[in-house]
Amino acid sequence: MPWIPISLGSLLGLVLYQQFWIYRINKKFKQREELFQIVTENAADMIALVDVKGRRLYNSPAYKRILGYSAAELGETAWFDQVHPDDRFQVLEAAREARETGIAKRLEYRIKHKDGSWRVLESLASTIRDASGQVAKLVIVNRDVSERKRAEQQFEHNLSHDALTGLPNRRAFLERLQRVFAGARRNPGHHCALLLANVDHFKVFNDRLGAEAGDQLLQEIARLGSCLRQDDAIARQEAGSPSEPALSRLGGDEFTILLDMVSDPSNALRIAKRVQSTVAEPILINGEELRASVSIGIAMSTDAHTRPEDLLKDADVAMRRGKALDGSRCEVFDEAMHTRAVGRLRLEEDLRTALAERQFRVYYQPILDLESRRVVSLEALLRWEHPTQGLISPYRFLDAAEDTGLLVTIGHWLMLQACRQLLELDVNDFSAQPVNLTVNVSARQFADARLVNDIQSALRETGVDPSRLQLEITEAVAAADPRLTITILAHLKHMGIGVMLDDFGAGASSLSGLRLFPMDALKIDRALIREMHTDRTAADMVEVIIILAHKMNLKVVAEGIETGKQVERLRELKCEMGQGYYFSQPLDPKAALQFLREQTAGLRTTGATAT
Repeated sequence: MPWIPISLGSLLGLVLYQQFWIYRINKKFKQREELFQIVTENAADMIALVDVKGRRLYNSPAYKRILGYSAAELGETAWFDQVHPDDRFQVLEAAREARETGIAKRLEYRIKHKDGSWRVLESLASTIRDASGQVAKLVIVNRDVSERKRAEQQFEHNLSHDALTGLPNRRAFLERLQRVFAGARRNPGHHCALLLANVDHFKVFNDRLGAEAGDQLLQEIARLGSCLRQDDAIARQEAGSPSEPALSRLGGDEFTILLDMVSDPSNALRIAKRVQSTVAEPILINGEELRASVSIGIAMSTDAHTRPEDLLKDADVAMRRGKALDGSRCEVFDEAMHTRAVGRLRLEEDLRTALAERQFRVYYQPILDLESRRVVSLEALLRWEHPTQGLISPYRFLDAAEDTGLLVTIGHWLMLQACRQLLELDVNDFSAQPVNLTVNVSARQFADARLVNDIQSALRETGVDPSRLQLEITEAVAAADPRLTITILAHLKHMGIGVMLDDFGAGASSLSGLRLFPMDALKIDRALIREMHTDRTAADMVEVIIILAHKMNLKVVAEGIETGKQVERLRELKCEMGQGYYFSQPLDPKAALQFLREQTAGLRTTGATAT
C-alpha cells in the first residue's frame, strides 16, 4: 500500500475521535453497571453473579435480609456449604447444564438460614456471554418460597389427616388398608388385622361436659398410637357417607388400627388389650379426673375377604357385639358373627321400613293396686306388627333399634301415641280416679338432648296432665352418667312427671345412686318375684327392697306376678302395686279398654272402694 502522508491536524482529529468513542462506550458500560447495581441492591429477590467456575462474584443485599448472611460470610464457595446435602447434586447439575448449553431451568432447593432453619428457594439462572458467544457468567435470581411450600404441604397434610387429632383420616386410612390388604392377598400366610375401637358412652360424656371437652377426650385417646408397634397405623374415622356403605356407620368417636404381619388373632387381641389399658388411664379434663373406655372389634384377613371394606365390616360387627355385652370388651370376628351380622343388617333395614310404614303398635299391661285390685296405671309396651311374621316382641328388635338410633324416633312416636290413646282409654266416667300412663325410656332416649322437649311436646299436643305420666328407667341407664340423670330427673319432677326405677335388684344395685336420684317408685325385677317362693335369698331380697323403698318414701311395684300366692306374700310385705300375667297379659287398646270396664264393674259389684 502506498504511503499516504497525514497532516498533524488530521492525526490529532483522528485521536480525538477515537477517544470520544471510547468515552461513550465506557460511559455506557458504567451506566449499565450502575443500573445493575441499583436493580440488584433494591430487588426483593436474592441476585447473584457467578462465573463459569462457579465462583460467586456478587451477592445482592437481599441475602443478608432473607438468609442472614453478609456477602463476606457467603464468600466465593461458602454458599454451597449451606445448600441441603440432598439438594446439592441437582444445584450442581443445573449450573453445569446452564454453562454448557446456555439454557437455564427453574429449580427448587433448600438452603440453611443463619439461624439454622431451612428455607426453600426457587431459583432461575440466565446467561451472560462474552464476545466470542461463550457463556461467561450466570445471573442467578433466588426467591424465598418457604411460606408457599409450607402452605402447600399443610394443604396436602389436611387432605389426609384429621384436623382435631392430627391422625390420618378415613381417606389416608383406606389407601393404607388397600395396600396392606393387597399385600396380604399376594402372599399366602401373610395376614393383617383391623381393630375398630369405639369410645363407650361418648355421647353421654359429650352431652354432660360439652363438645369442647368431648374433643379434648378424643385428642387424649388419639395418643394411644404410642402403645402400637412401629409399622402399625392408627386413624380417626369421621362419619361415613352414603357413597361408602362400608363406612356409613362409622362415627367421629371411632378409631381404626391396622396391624400388618399378624400371624394369629391372639397377637391382635394382645395389642387390643394394651390399647384398652392405655385408654383407661385417668384423663384430666376441665379440672376433673375422668376415665374412658373403648370397645374393640377385631377382624383378621382371610381368603374369604375379597375387598378391604369387607375387613372393616367384620371389625364393625365384632365391635358392636362388644358394646352389646356392656362395652369395654375386645371381640374377634368369626363366621358365626358373620351369620348374625347378616341377620342384624336385615333386621335394621326392616325396622326402617316398619317406621316408615307405621307397623309399630302400642300395647298396655295394667299395673294394679294390690290391696284394692284397682288399675292405677297402664304400662305402654312397644310391639311390631310385621307383615309376614306377625306380632314381634321388643326383645327381638330393641337392641337393633337402640344401636341404629331409631329407638329415639320410635320412642317419641310411642310417647305421643300412648298419650293420645290414654284419652280414649280414660275411665273417668266409671272410675273414681283416672288411670295413669307408664312409659319406658331407653338409654339412647335418656341421653338424647331432645328428651324433655319431646315429652313436653307430646303432653302439649294431647292435653294429657303431666301428673298422669310416669317414666321408667333402668338402674344401668340412671348410673351411666349420674350428673346427667340428676339434671334430667329434676326437669321431669319440676314438670310434675313421675319417675320409676325399673328392674331393681336385677344387677348390682347402687344404694347411693338411689339416694341421689329423685325417684317416686321402684319396680322389683321379675326374676326375684318369680323365685321368691323357691329361693330363700330371693324372698329376703324382695323383703329388704320393700323395706328400703318405704324408708326412702318410695312406692313399690312388683313385676312379673304369676300366682295368687305371690300376691298374698307381697301384700303381707306392704308392696303397694303389681303387674303380671296373673292379672293380665299386654293388651291392645281395644282390649285394654274392655279390661278397664270389666275391672271397674267388678269392683262395683264386690263393693270395693278405690284407695
